[in-house]
Amino acid sequence: MAFDKFHEECGVVGIYGHPEAATHIYLGLHALQHRGQESAGIATLHGEELHSHRAMGLVSEIFSREVLTDLPGTIGIGHNRYSTTGQSVLKNAQPVVVDTGRGPLALAHNGNLVNAQSLRAELEAAGSIFQSTMDSEVLVHLIARSKAERIEDRVMESLRQVKGAFSLVVLAEGKLIAARDMLGLRPLVLGRLDEAYVIASETCALDLIEAKYIRSVKAGEVFVVDANGTTSYELGPKQVPRRCIFEYVYFARPDSIIYGENVYPIRQAFGRKLAQENPTEADVVIPVPDSGVPAAIGYAEASGVPFQMGLIRSHYVGRTFIEPAQQIRHFGVKLKLNAVPDVIKGKRVIVIDDSIVRGTTSRKIVKMIRDAGAREVHMRISSPPTMHPCFYGIDTPDKGELIAANMTVPEINTYIGSDSLAYLTREGMLEVAGASQGKTFCDACFSGEYPIPIDDQNTNARQMRLFEH
Repeated sequence: MAFDKFHEECGVVGIYGHPEAATHIYLGLHALQHRGQESAGIATLHGEELHSHRAMGLVSEIFSREVLTDLPGTIGIGHNRYSTTGQSVLKNAQPVVVDTGRGPLALAHNGNLVNAQSLRAELEAAGSIFQSTMDSEVLVHLIARSKAERIEDRVMESLRQVKGAFSLVVLAEGKLIAARDMLGLRPLVLGRLDEAYVIASETCALDLIEAKYIRSVKAGEVFVVDANGTTSYELGPKQVPRRCIFEYVYFARPDSIIYGENVYPIRQAFGRKLAQENPTEADVVIPVPDSGVPAAIGYAEASGVPFQMGLIRSHYVGRTFIEPAQQIRHFGVKLKLNAVPDVIKGKRVIVIDDSIVRGTTSRKIVKMIRDAGAREVHMRISSPPTMHPCFYGIDTPDKGELIAANMTVPEINTYIGSDSLAYLTREGMLEVAGASQGKTFCDACFSGEYPIPIDDQNTNARQMRLFEH
């Protein structure tokens, strides 16, 4: 079942200097499972030998005690991946692992390179042979072709040739290298576990293994850990950061710190601002769980309307299920959510969700709440209308599939069947996120203002389909 949400593409973990590196990477990936559920992999370095295991499925399904035992070493990296339809195949699982003229190399990447297609064409014309359709493999070829002496210099030389979003970890020549793009579009954090260094997409991965959060890897920073300690480099002149604001809206776990801020109170503040901008007479505020819960709490606090859990979410929905032979209407949503009639019946209900993408799920949720006896249903969204696709590492529909790009708010309200519909304004969202304190974000999915130019041939392509023919 595909729930109607944007999907984060990937999560990455790296560890240097821990005797149980593979097990701790496994735990870190488990904490980052929300960032990708299609495939996962771990690569470790033991002496000069690189060991790796990748497979399709969830982290807990892929890695057994036996598998982790076969991943020795004190240095390693790991990756969770979410892929679009047609690309959910093992050859696109990460980390990418290759043998180069200077030894084995593994790379795990979160983001998307908007000039990957043209770079791939140049590399293929020069004789490179690709094994996958991932843009990440372009980086591996660039690193392998570099003439620079040190691995960190080869990585930096390669990163300066690509355009787009990347938070990545590289394992090679006894070193762990972490890097973020110049705008810091995707999150990446640094921690310590005893004497070991830990890199991860979010701090929830650090929390699970009881590592201490130190700081975010800076935009444009290349952070290197080796036997001599740590070294930090800058990819180029500093630029104004453009952090992905959808991490605050939906992607990141609410218990994480990203961009130096706790996610949960920001989502609560989105809800409070939403209540200030869009009040309505009602009897109860309910969230669409789980992502709508913090904003719904904030909305209830600001509005004075009581908060209740009027929808209950099943946490045991697998990636596949058997549909009944006799069709059940709205089966997919019913598999994941169920209404609580005692909370809803006869009430004027405010429903809080973080976003509306295609509108199909919202329509089914509104009907479910009405079927449970609601007198009125008022939908409130804790972000602005999503009107544009993302090309920086988020799986989003084409613009033609985004309901807000093709309908007005009143038309969407009619389509989903609610009594009223209102969104958080872009100005309100940015204010809450810290724009008034000088923090800067990428909100292209709301505004259409892309901070990195997109190649014309890719603007209508689905994310991660850069190389399909």
